[in-house]
Amino acid sequence: MTPCCAFTMMMLLGRCTGSNPPLSAVESSAVKDSVTQMAGHISTDVSTHGPAAWINYFENNAGFFMGSDGALAFRDYPSAKSFTLGPVVKNFKKIRLSWKNLRVDPLTATYASLGADFHEDINMANGQNLTIDGYFTATAHFDGSRWKLRNMNWAPKAPEKPAH
Repeated sequence: MTPCCAFTMMMLLGRCTGSNPPLSAVESSAVKDSVTQMAGHISTDVSTHGPAAWINYFENNAGFFMGSDGALAFRDYPSAKSFTLGPVVKNFKKIRLSWKNLRVDPLTATYASLGADFHEDINMANGQNLTIDGYFTATAHFDGSRWKLRNMNWAPKAPEKPAH
């Protein structure tokens, strides 16, 4: 191998390993705190302004997707926006959303994973009331001005069966 080829190989390998240095304790804490604040804002905004508030937290780019109930719910931001602002807003009169056991794992200065138990009390437009519990996971991304959800999974628990 010529010296030029060896140097090129070393450069390529160097780019593949270690392009994201580990976060310092201060940086990790700052990411964790800011993503935790975003989760709190999601809960408050959805509970105050209804399900349309979710759109403010979905990352508006081609990379966004969402899974729910074991399937792909939204393949991209436009499908999430259309469904949320259409059928969801029409059928969900009010949602009260709360998180428990929130876990934030800072990955880089601009990415973090998060997960939490969720509880929703939903008032439907038809007068029906629903209570849904489950587990939420997501990848959060800092877009230069604020944290948004790059992808997420909403996993409701199966309803409990009545005792016989």
